Parts: sequence; C-alpha cells; structure tokens
Amino acid sequence: MSEHYRILTGENAAEAYLVARGAKVRERNFRTRAGEIDLIVELDGCIVFVEVKRRSTPRLGRPAEAVTPAKRRKIIQCAKIYAAMHHLLDARLRFDVVELTPGHVNHIPAAFDATGMA
Repeated sequence: MSEHYRILTGENAAEAYLVARGAKVRERNFRTRAGEIDLIVELDGCIVFVEVKRRSTPRLGRPAEAVTPAKRRKIIQCAKIYAAMHHLLDARLRFDVVELTPGHVNHIPAAFDATGMA
C-alpha cells in the first residue's frame, strides 16, 4: 500500500471518528508556507486543529510522540494563519492529536497548546 494511500486512509478514519462524536469538518489538509494541518473541525465549542498520526507497530512508540516541538510550532503557525483568514481570532482554539494504531483510534483533546511557542 502506498504511503499516500495510508495517510489518506488514516485521515479518513480520524475524520469519521470525530464526526461520529459531533465534530463538524471545516477543512482537510490546510496548507500554508508554514506547513499543513491535517483536519480542522468544530467540536465542543472550539475550533480544533487536528494532527493525525498513525503507527503500524507499537515498537515505534506512541503515534503522538511523533508530534515534536518543531511540528507543534508549524501547526500553531498554520492555525494562526487560518484563524486570521477566517476572522476567528477571538474563537476558542484547541490542538488535538488523533493516534491511529491497528484496530484502534485514540483522540487526545488539547494534546498541546501555544504556550511558549512564539
């Protein structure tokens, strides 16, 4: 299976999981020069920026461990751009991670925040 197909399948699984829990999808694969955000949804009164990480084996550690400080900075920068473009500067913003492992979805609300990430 190609890596692109696996990623697409992972994002589809994460999206379906969140929608089943009441999320409204605003955007998929939002790209800027700063980077990309996998999913942007409305959930629990927040605009939620979702990073989807998958692992095929636990030997590599938890998928969320791959969301490094550098990756977080890129996501936060993209989120700032998105919020400005859509006049959401006063909205409640949240950064979640959805971990995908074989047969399992783990949603981590507020996995990180913008504190200390200028």
